[in-house]
Amino acid sequence: MEQDKRRQPGDSLLRTRSVAILHQAEGSQQLGKGLQHTLQAEFARSGVGLHTGLPVQVRILPASVGRGRYFVRVDQPGAPEVRADVAAVRQTMLSTELAQGEATVRTVEHLLAALAALGVDNARIEIDGSEVPLLDGSAKEWVDAIAQVGTVAQTEARSTWALQAPLCVQEGDAFVVARPSSELRFTYGIDFDLPAIGHQWYSWSPEAAHDDSLTFAAALAPARTFGLAHQIEALRDRGLIRGGSLDNALVCGSEGWLNPPLRFPNEPVRHKLLDLIGDLSLLGNFPTSHFLAYKASHHLHTQLASLIAALHS
Repeated sequence: MEQDKRRQPGDSLLRTRSVAILHQAEGSQQLGKGLQHTLQAEFARSGVGLHTGLPVQVRILPASVGRGRYFVRVDQPGAPEVRADVAAVRQTMLSTELAQGEATVRTVEHLLAALAALGVDNARIEIDGSEVPLLDGSAKEWVDAIAQVGTVAQTEARSTWALQAPLCVQEGDAFVVARPSSELRFTYGIDFDLPAIGHQWYSWSPEAAHDDSLTFAAALAPARTFGLAHQIEALRDRGLIRGGSLDNALVCGSEGWLNPPLRFPNEPVRHKLLDLIGDLSLLGNFPTSHFLAYKASHHLHTQLASLIAALHS
C-alpha cells in the first residue's frame, strides 16, 4: 500500500514500448502450463477491506473449465459478475480495482496472486462487499486455504504462449519490462530513502520451486503489505487505508519498523513481487517471460498486462 513520495500522478509522461510477438507453446506441468485446474471444494474467509475498513466475506468455489477467475457481487441485485481480466481494471490507486458496469471489486491482487501461483485457473469468487479482505496483509491465508481444499485437473489445456521480443512500460525512473526467456521468472527492485528499507531486489521463478524454501507459499505468500508512517494521515484524509493497522500492514518510520519483526529481511520487495504476480494474473495465464520491475506500481503492472493482452488478442 506504500506510496512513492518521489512521484505524483502526472509528474511524468507514461512511455510504452510494445515491440513484442507472442506465439503458442506446448504445455507442461509447470506453472502456467499443462491442464487447467480448479478447486476441489469451496472455502470462505472474512475480514476488513484495506481502504474501506468495512467487514467483508469472500466465498471461493470451483468453476467449470474455461470459465476463468471471476468475482460475483452477491450483495448487489442480480449478483453481477466482475471478471479478473485486465480489461476490467478501473483504477490502481494503492491497489487494483476491477469493474463491470456499476459493480466493482478492489484490492484483488493478493487473492489473485495466490490462486494463479497455486494453479487455480477457474474459480468463482463470491464477495459481499466492494473490497477483498486484507486479512494479515499477505497472501498466506489464501494460500493455506487453497492448499487445505486442494485443486483438481480439468479436461482442457491452458492457453500458453511465449514472449518473443521485449516490451516495456516506463514512468520516470520506474518501469516494468517483459523479456523473452526460457523460463517464467519475476524480478523486482525497490528504492526508498528510509534506511530500514533502502535498496532491495528479489527474483523468483516457479521453475525453481522444487526447493521447498523457494515455493510461492514459502518465499512470497507470507510477505505483508507495508506503508510509510509519515504518509498515513494524508492517505486517510483522502479516504484511503481506513482498514490498515499494525496488525495487517508493516509500517516504517525514520527510525525503523513500528511493528517488527519482519518475516524476511527483504519482506517489502517480496511483497511488491507478490503484487506484480497478482496484477499480471489478470492476463488469465502468464506468458513464458522474465518480468522485471523497478520502483513500479499497480498502474505500471496493469499497463504492461494491457499491452500483452492487446498483442495476444
